[in-house]
Amino acid sequence: MVTPRFSQSDGRRRLRRGAFSLAESLMAITLTSIAGGAILLGLASSAQTTRNVMDRGMATGMAAQLIDEALGCRYASVGAGAYQVGLGPNTYEMQGTGRERYDDVDDFEGVVSQPPKDEYGITLGLGNDAGGQRHPNFRLPSNYFSGWRQEVNVYYVSEANPSVRLTGSSTSNLRAVEVRIYRDDGTRGRELLDTVRRVVAYVPAPN
Repeated sequence: MVTPRFSQSDGRRRLRRGAFSLAESLMAITLTSIAGGAILLGLASSAQTTRNVMDRGMATGMAAQLIDEALGCRYASVGAGAYQVGLGPNTYEMQGTGRERYDDVDDFEGVVSQPPKDEYGITLGLGNDAGGQRHPNFRLPSNYFSGWRQEVNVYYVSEANPSVRLTGSSTSNLRAVEVRIYRDDGTRGRELLDTVRRVVAYVPAPN
């Protein structure tokens, strides 16, 4: 049996083929870093997308709740008639802690709250919907909605085309109630998350 023999030069060649050079090691580290950065960027983008979807869902619910509150009231103030000019709450209604004295649709004209508040003037996520505070274990952080804003406008629209807003002292048998929810994230500025608009009609009593 013949035993294979290897020279020192053969061993060096085998070592050179089996090891990584410094340049190859640096290249591997660089590629790994780039791949890791791309993965982290993807995770951050995914987290931001999830947050945006969640925020828009909350904004939709917030807008729906506020417009339901407005449309649950009567069409016009008692004694004011259905064609009053200068919509908005009167002095007595504005003296409430929130909107608890609002009793007709036009009272909601000009509502602006930042952060958004419930009917009793308590920041959303803190109140119990009855004018008090919910149990501490069920409250959101007090600054959770600090960058959020809710706005409401009530205005007359054209009976021929309800998408057209009437201006000045023009009135009609149709009023639109529009709720907008914004969020200011401090980086991209104020962003409109959702808008809900409903048109309601006044039907005179038959003679």
